[in-house]
Amino acid sequence: MSSPHLYLVDGSSYIFRAFHRLPPLTNKHGLNVGAVYGYTTMLWKLAESLNKPAPGGVEGAGAPTHLAVILDASESTHRNQMYDQYKANRPPAPPELVPQFPLIRDATRAFSIPCIEEDGLEADDIIACYAKEAVRAGWKVTIVSSDKDLMQLVEDGKVDMLDTMNDRRIGVAEVIEKFGVGPEKVGEVLALMGDSVDNVPGVPGVGPKTATQLIQQYGDVEGVLAHVEEITKPKLKANLIEHAEMARLSRRLVELVCDAPIPEPLEALAMKGIPPEPLREFLEHHGFKSLLNRLAGGAGAAAGAPAATNVATPAVTQREVRPEPKIDRSLYETVADEAALDQWIAAIREKGLVAIDTETDGRDCVTAKLVGISLATDCNKACYIPLEHGGGDMFDERPPQLPVALVLERLKPLLEEEAILKIGHNLKFDWVVFRQRGIDLAPYDDTLVMSFNLDAGGLNSHALDDLAKKHLDHECIPYKSLCGTGQKQITFDRVPVDKATEYAAEDADVALRLWLRFRARLPFEKVTRVYEMVDRPMVSVIGAMEQGGVKVDSDALKSLSAEFTTQIAALEDQVYEAAGTRFTIGSPQQLGDILFNRMGLSGGRKGKSGTWSTDVTELERLGREGVPIARLILDWRQLSKLKSTYTDALQEQINATTGRVHTSYSLSGAQTGRLASTDPNLMNIPIRTEIGRRIRDAFIAEPGHVMMSADYSQIELRLAAHICDVPQLRAAFERGEDIHNMTAQELFGEVNRDTRASAKTINFAILYGISRWGLAGRLEVTADEAQAIIDRYFERFPGIRAYIGDTLTHAKETGFTTTLFGRKTHFPRLNSSVQHERQGAERAAINAPIQGTAADIIKRAMARMGPALNAEGLGEVRMLLQVHDELVFEVPEDKVEPARAVVRRVMESATEPAFKLSVPLGVEIGTGPNWGEAH
Repeated sequence: MSSPHLYLVDGSSYIFRAFHRLPPLTNKHGLNVGAVYGYTTMLWKLAESLNKPAPGGVEGAGAPTHLAVILDASESTHRNQMYDQYKANRPPAPPELVPQFPLIRDATRAFSIPCIEEDGLEADDIIACYAKEAVRAGWKVTIVSSDKDLMQLVEDGKVDMLDTMNDRRIGVAEVIEKFGVGPEKVGEVLALMGDSVDNVPGVPGVGPKTATQLIQQYGDVEGVLAHVEEITKPKLKANLIEHAEMARLSRRLVELVCDAPIPEPLEALAMKGIPPEPLREFLEHHGFKSLLNRLAGGAGAAAGAPAATNVATPAVTQREVRPEPKIDRSLYETVADEAALDQWIAAIREKGLVAIDTETDGRDCVTAKLVGISLATDCNKACYIPLEHGGGDMFDERPPQLPVALVLERLKPLLEEEAILKIGHNLKFDWVVFRQRGIDLAPYDDTLVMSFNLDAGGLNSHALDDLAKKHLDHECIPYKSLCGTGQKQITFDRVPVDKATEYAAEDADVALRLWLRFRARLPFEKVTRVYEMVDRPMVSVIGAMEQGGVKVDSDALKSLSAEFTTQIAALEDQVYEAAGTRFTIGSPQQLGDILFNRMGLSGGRKGKSGTWSTDVTELERLGREGVPIARLILDWRQLSKLKSTYTDALQEQINATTGRVHTSYSLSGAQTGRLASTDPNLMNIPIRTEIGRRIRDAFIAEPGHVMMSADYSQIELRLAAHICDVPQLRAAFERGEDIHNMTAQELFGEVNRDTRASAKTINFAILYGISRWGLAGRLEVTADEAQAIIDRYFERFPGIRAYIGDTLTHAKETGFTTTLFGRKTHFPRLNSSVQHERQGAERAAINAPIQGTAADIIKRAMARMGPALNAEGLGEVRMLLQVHDELVFEVPEDKVEPARAVVRRVMESATEPAFKLSVPLGVEIGTGPNWGEAH
């Protein structure tokens, strides 16, 4: 009689594979069961396949006599006590997956298969304990997993692995093929190379190949460290010496626990067949009709898995579980009494998620009146709760509505409940609306942010109506059809409630349907990390900044406006004198006629309409050619814009209640991931001019506080040094040298004011993919001279040339570029037959990975800033503004130094533990009574 054969299934890998494998599914009770369905089909396939004749290959292959599914019981284990950063870079389980964990345990038990978990031990440790116990008893063991950590357990003729994803067995030979060492040495290799998934630190600069070579030569980690002086590579030797303790810690982290008591005796894992009744009851409960049909084909099976058709790649769609109906507005409900509200609250709690949207009487989320709230729990299962309808002359009397305070009181626990996912589109607006009323909306998903992460870069608009048309083939009710436009436009509180219900509930319904699609695409298109780690946290971070606002000195603005008015008038007189006549300077047509017809200036170009171009490029060209009127007009334009946009407009934008200006940030405004702001647009305040500084002087701190400005120093050049692998740049940054001086020395052989200025222009321009003509214009040299400079630059820094070539090749093949965090930016015009479109797309594609990574980094710093400050007792420090690579804070005067330390630490370590840059991130921090003096 052959010895028993125990199969140990790594259930956690099955769960996440099932979750990411299928689109979102909903059972007949309205619960998310996509992962449950996928897990059930995968377990079914496994159980069925294991009862077939044993495949050839590794000794020990064959049908199981004993079987168990092993799961993780909790996130915290002895490894977290050993190293508090263990698995720290793993994002939390998706909120819609968490409620499915107990259902997956139910699925395992429905197959009458033991489901084993133990507090304080990871699933890998439990598997190791059972494997060792079974081998001691003379059993054979197969571990159903492809996890490299578990390869430490493989023993010839005793323990093998089954990789169901690739339908292959893993024995000693396969382990040696993968790692270059036997299973008993795998832990040594893993300790040196580290593991970014589990955040095992390892030794910097040691990859799989180097780790294998070291272990082959010296036997184990301690052997490597004992012979470190023999290592000839200076950088490797230095890293091993510096990080010796981290290597030892990593060895302990990857070591499996093999001697803990097993929770259930081996005999309790005996396979006794899979009775159909528990499984049928489970399948019927969830409405898995296709699986019930398969079960019916094998109801009489006495042992093994239920008979089934080929389920290797189940063709499951959302429609197989429950077809998604077309949007039917007649099914939406108006909630105007407490009983109906309570029913919706109960339905949301049962569902575990809700799509939500707010309707207000204005676009300013800080000051707007909350007119109504819409909710959706399923397709066509949506409602609208009117709160403040009845304004103006649209109603004979106020429609029936619940009191605002009552509704918010009932919804507050629901909207703050961690176990209930809130879904919205452009949720930042709603987040602030609720925060203004004492409700912290969390956790959440934002379909606008999801759409941006999936399709940034011109593939489509991210507006709800446009996404509904593209993804759902549905035309949403236009806002203007309810409220009108222009002078006759009404606010939403004057819209009849029946019409408001159709419009508002539709928004929630559409958001939910989009979420079902986008959530499934995130992992398949490899943008989960940028969504979870970078952009999704920004909804609440930016919302809090918008809500808090920044104090502005209105008297200073009035003074500046008056001064600008005088200067603008003086410039106008000078322009008229230079032109020999008066005209409307702000009219491009009149200005073009003056410059190229009346004054007869050469080199002008006409647009398609036949009028002369007077854009900034044309005026700058004329200025370089010594035409005085061109510089006067540029100065006039700048002052006029700054006056209208900032010194005049800011006075009108000061909130009467808060006394502060509340700018609005867009999370999808720039295709590379940078934030954009409006009302006012802070990104357009000149950074290095005296005029720009004086405008920033008007942004002031509250009494007893100071402004603190923290600015990443040359972050894009630092990222270029890392991404493009430029040793000279890396070394210069590590030494703290002036990078533009270094470039000037490399290119021109000397450093002076002129060569440094040229080097600075070149450093940034080439990263933006500038042409020889563009560089010639900036440096005021000929195109041939500019080309010679570009050639010399690439000769000195070949990594940048290689980066540009590789980036364009990849982008043209795939249609997108990717940042270090995985942000994709799509460039549909890269292969355009129109030359200027193609060249523009190429320039943008060259810069996108660098500029986009810089944007990701500052967002990561912003997301971590609040928790870091709170942890140090600095909760009074407020993050006010984000402008390009700069963060602006309002800090109590007695907290400046501790706040400075926290801000610097968070910003300098923003990439970790996701990845570590090969150059340091420099941060310049200044303080002052206003933004201008702090910068």
